[in-house]
Amino acid sequence: MQVNWRQIHAARNSFAVLYAACEREGFTLNPAKGPDRDVTCYSLTSISALRYRDEIAGADCRTIVGGPHASACPREVAAYADYVVVGEGEFTLPRLLADIRNGGKGRIPGVMTGDFYEPADTSVRLDAYPAFSEHKGYIEISRGCPFSCGYCQTPRIFGHGMRHRSIDAIARYAERHEQSRFVTPNALAYGSDGIHPRFDRVEQLLKRCPHQIFFGTFPSEVRPEFICGESLDLINRYCANTKLHFGAQSGSDDILRQLHRGHTTADVIHGVELCKEYALTPIVDFIVGFPFETDEDQRATLDLIRWVARFGKVHVHRFIPLPGTPLAGTNARPLLTETEKTCGELALRGNLTGSWNDLEIRFLRHPSNDIP
Repeated sequence: MQVNWRQIHAARNSFAVLYAACEREGFTLNPAKGPDRDVTCYSLTSISALRYRDEIAGADCRTIVGGPHASACPREVAAYADYVVVGEGEFTLPRLLADIRNGGKGRIPGVMTGDFYEPADTSVRLDAYPAFSEHKGYIEISRGCPFSCGYCQTPRIFGHGMRHRSIDAIARYAERHEQSRFVTPNALAYGSDGIHPRFDRVEQLLKRCPHQIFFGTFPSEVRPEFICGESLDLINRYCANTKLHFGAQSGSDDILRQLHRGHTTADVIHGVELCKEYALTPIVDFIVGFPFETDEDQRATLDLIRWVARFGKVHVHRFIPLPGTPLAGTNARPLLTETEKTCGELALRGNLTGSWNDLEIRFLRHPSNDIP
């Protein structure tokens, strides 16, 4: 049985992780630029789903769809795909492929097909699966998030309890490369419950990685309240990065409270100032256009964006109401003219990146760039 993986730029890390999990069970995911014979797998975000829905519905092969959108809207996706993997795929996808190969109907926990669905009866223990294989991605060291930010799918897909790959396993993968980048919702939360830092565990991890480590940089980040002298000292002592990526999301404390972010604008300002002190360039995320954002709230965010841009770089995105989140079904509010103007000016100066106007830029690229 030939198993294909539809090449989609935003699904590169999913491909790396699932390639390794499937390879271990005897299945090779063949990169494909369209649906191909036997089985084709897709991983979709809520933006990319719009692009690939018709392709999947018209495919002349069996189709398997997973990813954030499939997990949030399984019944919608099941209307045009043969099988929908809901939640984590490392165990479920190989199990589904084996069932299809053996003539089964794909009626297994964690898969929606037709009118059948039972929730997954497993959760992924990171040490039980390779971080990558022939197709290398970044090393995922943690999964899950204890916070409940209103716009975010992460805790809804991976749970509120943090799971960590062991130090021994991470060190083993890191030894294979001169440079390693770690994937985690909050790098500085490694070894902890995600709320109370365990910097002793972070130091134990970093000490075990002999080559260059990039920690708290894209595609990872840290939370602003975890930034302190102790944590930045660890980064300067053990890591290669000269930048630190963290989320502010808003310059209004009222908005942060409504989002259940769990930090304040003062934490953001303190984090930026500490980065300056420790010679690290702050890369700070913001979201504009929340549905309950007033003009005053948006101007407060704009003021903080301007201030951060004096000392580092800013990453700005327009609010997207993702399915499965508390803010699903709402609408982004319009941006003020001064917001669009300031973002454009800062972008031209090289101080700001992101997609504050075109929502699709965040997830989609031209089809010619759909490479794993």
